Parts: sequence; C-alpha cells; structure tokens
Amino acid sequence: MQTINLEQAIYTLKQGEVLAYPTEAVWGLGCDPRQEHAFQKILTLKQRPIEKGVILLSESIERVEPLLVGLDTTIRNQVIESWEKSAQNQRAHTWLLPINNEIPAWIYGDHDRVAIRVTQHPLCQQLCQDLDDFVVSTSANPAGLSPALSADEVQKYFSDQVAILSGELGDSLKPSRIVDAVTGVVIRG
Repeated sequence: MQTINLEQAIYTLKQGEVLAYPTEAVWGLGCDPRQEHAFQKILTLKQRPIEKGVILLSESIERVEPLLVGLDTTIRNQVIESWEKSAQNQRAHTWLLPINNEIPAWIYGDHDRVAIRVTQHPLCQQLCQDLDDFVVSTSANPAGLSPALSADEVQKYFSDQVAILSGELGDSLKPSRIVDAVTGVVIRG
C-alpha cells in the first residue's frame, strides 16, 4: 500500500479523484464537492444511494457562515459553540443546516438540509484550506460494513481505487454527533 502526502492529496482532489483520509474517529472518503463525477465515484465505491447525502467538512466557521444566516440567533450560537468546543470534547459535531444555492444538490440528496462539520483534525483542516472549499466526508467502508480504522483497512476495502493520505486518526472514540439545527432532532447521538 502506498500512501501520499498532503500536496499529493490536494492534487488528487483537484483532479476529481477519491481520497481516503483520517478524521477525528474513523477513516473517511472524500472528494472535491464541486466535481459530480468524483462524488459519483464515492457512491459507487461505497454502494451508497445518492438520496442519503453526505457530510461536508470545513476548516473554519467563516466558510460555513452563509449557511448559518437564516438560523435563530440562539441556535446559531449553539452550533458555533459546539464547533469551538469540539476540540476540547474530542467528539466532533455535525449539524444539518439549511441549504443554499452554493451547495451542489448531489451533496444533500433527498434532504432539505446539508450536513456540515467544522473539523478540528489538523489534516482535514489543511485539506479544506488548501482546496479552498469544503471537502466531502463519508466513512471509508462499503455499505453495511464497519468504517475503516486504519489505512490497511481502507486498502482492504478499496484496493487501489482510492489514494490514501498518510496520517493518524484523532482521539475521538465515536463518529460525529449529528443534530438537525432547525428541529433539534438528534440523528446520531
């Protein structure tokens, strides 16, 4: 198995290829969210229906600001606070936020919200920063199987179909908590 460095990972994303990378708790599969053909590759690899949607990662709250505009001030502050504190809590928070016309429809599937996580994982932050955009994030596993917890597991699942960014998982023992910011419904506790 050959792993790549950050510079090669950004090149991979810009070329419309799929990248496997470590996140806070599990390995993820990602791509440039603006490239639908790359997104379709992820769905094919995972055997995942497009209707389900995926998470978008951001390195900063500033990038997410346009999606927070329509939220009640109390809820908006709660969302921002959860992202600021996730570094201390070690468990990431994903929020379902109202969509806008900047988010491609294939990202959110059949939903009227988009899943967004402001990541505290240094490699994930760097990917977003260097791509200057969100990065698609979905667990690195075919549907029905456990998420990969190592680069070796990614390799076993996907062989040479994805590039693997060299790095380590974060300290979180569980994938991100997912909450609908509008309704308050907890999707994944």
